Amino acid sequence: MSAAGLEVGAKPVTDRAPKRRRYGLREYALIAVGVLAVIAVLRVVTGADDIASSGALAAAIGLAVPIGLAGLGGLWSERAGVVNIGLEGMMILGTWGAGFFGYHMGPWMGVVGAILMGALGGLIHAVATVTFGVDHIVSGVAINIVGLGVAKYLAARFFSGLPGGGPTQSPPIKDLPAFTLPGVSDGLGTVERKNWFFVSDVAAVLRALCTNLSILTIIAVLLFVGTWWVLWRTPFGLRLRSVGESPVAAESLGVHVLRYKFLAVLVSGGLAGLGGGFLALVAANIYRDGQTGGRGYIGLAAMIFGNWRPGGLLSGAALFGYTDAVQLRGGATVHAFLLLFAVILVAVGVWQIVRNRRLVQGILALVVGVLVAWWYFAADAVPAELTGTTPYVTTLLVLAFASQRLRMPAADGQIYRKGEGA
Repeated sequence: MSAAGLEVGAKPVTDRAPKRRRYGLREYALIAVGVLAVIAVLRVVTGADDIASSGALAAAIGLAVPIGLAGLGGLWSERAGVVNIGLEGMMILGTWGAGFFGYHMGPWMGVVGAILMGALGGLIHAVATVTFGVDHIVSGVAINIVGLGVAKYLAARFFSGLPGGGPTQSPPIKDLPAFTLPGVSDGLGTVERKNWFFVSDVAAVLRALCTNLSILTIIAVLLFVGTWWVLWRTPFGLRLRSVGESPVAAESLGVHVLRYKFLAVLVSGGLAGLGGGFLALVAANIYRDGQTGGRGYIGLAAMIFGNWRPGGLLSGAALFGYTDAVQLRGGATVHAFLLLFAVILVAVGVWQIVRNRRLVQGILALVVGVLVAWWYFAADAVPAELTGTTPYVTTLLVLAFASQRLRMPAADGQIYRKGEGA
């Protein structure tokens, strides 16, 4: 069987099979420029300069990284055919690991501790699902519950009595290295403050990327690139993805299916734990109870939004991180964001109707977009009680009206026993 046949399993590929367009760097760059242009227009129209400020964008980067790492962990697991909704629990274990090892051994050991604790959660999930054949959803829910309880117990056991520590938080952790380009950052700040259309917005984006950028953020970007290269450009990645598409066909060609599944879930847990470690080491410099705030679930949503591919996942994480940052800036900024959201929904609705011929989804997107636009023009501000729901509402609406055609790995979530195809 050829490599192409290995990926699609026993399903024959015919000339009538729909061709799905793959986006490359040029397409993603054009999309980014278009989004930035829309935000620049809305900044001028609404007068909300903070919607595209370097401070808001820097906060968006910091909030997108843990979501992206959790989603990347989910991508590794589900590409091997194992559903991992236990990402939240693995992230929670990672926050504790970062707090404990980071305080006692330094921030870099905190990174290692976060990965190890997340991988421990992945190990439990792998043993349950791959070895014993437990339903993937049941195991993932159990991981989330157990991870929360274990982190609470360990925090009370090891942080109580330490200076600045307690049953719900660790002592402060030393900072990881961060990078700033002094001359470049200051010059871009000057251009940003001019409020020139689009030019100042580009300067704000560049300033956010070169001002106080954590080394862990750079590592996260490299992990995205590395994941793409390993899974889509190496024989190892082809075998791992074949396990998620058709484990029977993969095993018939000599691929050790259970081994690849086990390894993928371990990597998944380590990446999710690193996402939790980012929250403790970079975002707060301290472990706190409830620190993840559901970001493991949002990471799972970002992975689905990204169609189980690193590029799309990165876009989804950036979107959800940006909405999270917007709600932190206050009700006035969220009010301006309503108009942006209305424009996106209307565009999605038109795309669904004209390009994809999906009338129901298109009409629903148009209706919701019009309602959001009406809310923007009818109200002067968004109530403080609703601003905190912005990232979660965005998650639901984006998944409901996403214009791309989603296709999960064919054998994702299926229980597999060795020799099943014999």
